[in-house]
Amino acid sequence: MAMNESQNESQANLPALDDLPGQVASLRRQITILLFALIVISGTLTVYLWYQSHTTGKAIGALQPQAVQITKVFQQNRPGMEKLVRQLIVYGQSHPDFQPILKKYGLPLTLSAATNSAPKP
Repeated sequence: MAMNESQNESQANLPALDDLPGQVASLRRQITILLFALIVISGTLTVYLWYQSHTTGKAIGALQPQAVQITKVFQQNRPGMEKLVRQLIVYGQSHPDFQPILKKYGLPLTLSAATNSAPKP
């Protein structure tokens, strides 16, 4: 009986071995299809990202004159803003109940700290 079982097992493996070239060919077709799909998807993504980059570049170019204008206005108004901040700090020094507001917006509580930490243009 043990002899028959081993013969049945070896016979059961034979059809699988006979079909091995067909399975390999099927796997090669699947890999080829997957690689082609990967190339198509990668190309599509590349074209989409290029298009987005191109449109964003045009939009930035169109907004650049406005940004330059806003920067100029900011630079012109900067001394007035710095004066306001200094006045708020002085007010906060004489009115302790105003100091939490200065802290909330990251302003120093003393003028010496404001002049030491102020960035130079």
